[in-house]
Amino acid sequence: MPFSELYFNVDNGYLEGLVRGFKAGVLSQGDYLNLVQCETLEDLKLHLQSTDYGSFLANEASPLTVSVIDDKLKEKMVVEFRHMRNQSYEPLASFMDFITYSYMIDNVILLITGTLHQRAISELVPKCHPLGSFEQMEAVNIAQTPAELYNAILVDTPLGTAFFQDCISEQDLDEMNIEIIRNTLYKFEADRRAFIITINSFGTELSKEDRAKLFPHCGKLYPEGLAQLARADDYEQVKAVADFYPVKLNKLAFLNQFHFSVFYAYVKLKEQECRNIVWIAECIAQRHRAKIDNYIPIF
Repeated sequence: MPFSELYFNVDNGYLEGLVRGFKAGVLSQGDYLNLVQCETLEDLKLHLQSTDYGSFLANEASPLTVSVIDDKLKEKMVVEFRHMRNQSYEPLASFMDFITYSYMIDNVILLITGTLHQRAISELVPKCHPLGSFEQMEAVNIAQTPAELYNAILVDTPLGTAFFQDCISEQDLDEMNIEIIRNTLYKFEADRRAFIITINSFGTELSKEDRAKLFPHCGKLYPEGLAQLARADDYEQVKAVADFYPVKLNKLAFLNQFHFSVFYAYVKLKEQECRNIVWIAECIAQRHRAKIDNYIPIF
């Protein structure tokens, strides 16, 4: 056993046990089978009460909406994450901060894109993911142009000079460069970007060759997985890749002890679970049950 593992539990044992306990509450295949049989969102709410979600929707007035469910799911995940972050010591504290950076990047890109389309900052902030919120976001209310947004937020963001300084300048803030900026910042989460690029390219004039050029040349999918995504023609083929990665890899993280990857894996599994629930809720709300089973099971 490596020397560092002998002392892992001194600072991190409680939190590793806690995150493994949270993981035990992830919805099972049996739970999903019950959810897809729900006729209304109220039925969905009642079934979720019998899981680890408990009464997280108890104070929500009827009629229940999908957006409310989505917001409350995110809120519960953020509460659990921040509880672990507040209890953590270095270097785990910094590791958990890095987990939030992908959400910060999405929030910043959302703000940039919104201002380019003359949308009010006050309208954009509520759409940002709560796990990627940071103090400087409160200052965006004074920003009315991309230039002001750059000076008010990007320079002083918690993402810091490690990500922004070398790849973004005020002149980059135009619509043409937004996706390039996003992909540059997402070097550390390349595989997620590859899935999103593939899905967003369907139904557009983007050729498979041009799609492949947008993929980052790193990550767990490189090169075989990216080649499969480049050839994908529909969602089912993307789902075939996604069924193996990243859900299965995140599940494998829990097979070993004394490492930090379980914290990242839990957040990603929980995020996928939230997407699954929202997908089922949307199908129920729109009475479009033909594709209600098109979620990605976890356990």
